Amino acid sequence: MNEVMKTILHRRAVRRFQQRQVAEDALEQILEAGLYAPSAGGRQGVLFAVCQDRQVNERLGKNKRANSHFRMASGGNCISREQPSIADDPKLTNAFYDAPTVITLFAPKNFLFGPEDCAVAAENMMLAADSLGVGSCYIGQGWTAFSDPYGQEILRQWNIRPDYYAVMQLLLGYPRPEDEHPTPKRRKEGRILRF
Repeated sequence: MNEVMKTILHRRAVRRFQQRQVAEDALEQILEAGLYAPSAGGRQGVLFAVCQDRQVNERLGKNKRANSHFRMASGGNCISREQPSIADDPKLTNAFYDAPTVITLFAPKNFLFGPEDCAVAAENMMLAADSLGVGSCYIGQGWTAFSDPYGQEILRQWNIRPDYYAVMQLLLGYPRPEDEHPTPKRRKEGRILRF
């Protein structure tokens, strides 16, 4: 099996991070992977806002948690038993799980394929992160982190164009050494249809 396939099969969402910051050389490679992701029409419209300010990330993560209106998991229907998500555990108040680096991916508001461009860039970055020993987790509905006056002020400070919106966040950090690498969920049968 080649190294790309090994990385694809090894990558998992990480929601428990050490507090040490991602090494700058690793971060640069991860961002480069995002820049080289495919984009509809080759437009390269995704903006990557990298925040390593712990206080800003914590406040935006709490905003996001407070403004996300999803149904909580119940019974045996959970996102992750090993590393609970904000949908699994109401005691988790930071939707960014205290990750030391949070990258918000922004796309043009009126471009049909903006979310897809962000998703493929995030996947490229998650694979690059895994290959470098960095944990990652993507969080959808990025705009909820900025839906209060504090979030709007951060958008102004970051000089985010008003014709762009936050599609998702990508969390980066080193997994905690006491946590085992999450085990893969069994692949569901019948998902490949051949004709």
